[in-house]
Amino acid sequence: MHKKIMIFSMMIMLSLIVLITNNNSNAVLLSEDSYRISQMPETRYFSQYEELSSPGNTVVIYPILTQNAYSWGGIHDFYSGYCETCTEVEINNNYEPIFSTGAKSFRILEFLGYYVINDFDVDKNPEILKEFDTVILLHNEYVTENEFNAILNHPNVIYLYPGSFDSKVEINYEENLMTLLKGSSYPTSDSTSGFNWKFDNSNFEENTLCEDWEFYSIDNGFMLNCTPEYLIQDSDDLLREIKRIASN
Repeated sequence: MHKKIMIFSMMIMLSLIVLITNNNSNAVLLSEDSYRISQMPETRYFSQYEELSSPGNTVVIYPILTQNAYSWGGIHDFYSGYCETCTEVEINNNYEPIFSTGAKSFRILEFLGYYVINDFDVDKNPEILKEFDTVILLHNEYVTENEFNAILNHPNVIYLYPGSFDSKVEINYEENLMTLLKGSSYPTSDSTSGFNWKFDNSNFEENTLCEDWEFYSIDNGFMLNCTPEYLIQDSDDLLREIKRIASN
């Protein structure tokens, strides 16, 4: 009798061990999958490539000036009060996508076949945007006047991140320098933004949850009402909407 009870107890213990092991394995798999997507968000959409891929003649402007502004010793450090002299900074021409540029969106849209150019391309040749039916901005917070005017003159722009055109800068290509000309509280305390743009939507920047996200129309395109850096790695609905707008 005791032997049967012992055997039965051992069977229960073995069953529990198997169950716990399986659950832990699933947890590990989920953890690994989440980490992979967080580091390589484009892998989330491998199986949906045909459905979500670029409709064709649509270009993404990579915000390389914003990337430089948010680097160590960049203009953002001046705004934050960490560096009084950082209104002029050296430019790094390499792409180093970070949260402040819209890194996940960049990786995903590039993977899905959207053309990519950067701020320098538009500043040097504003006419380049006429080659594309639709222009997508990421977090293009720091732009030159040439770029600002070129984007506003395009009829179909998707402003994917709030806070576009917050600061006006100029570029010295010979010395490889970027200089802040105008932004919030600069050069004077009553300065509001780089271009005093009537469609400034920087008030949406802190909304990173995007629970009630939507695009709304402005004169030359559509703006998203939140920062989609986390949303875009999990929302094929957002990518479908981007593709739909770009197709019209």
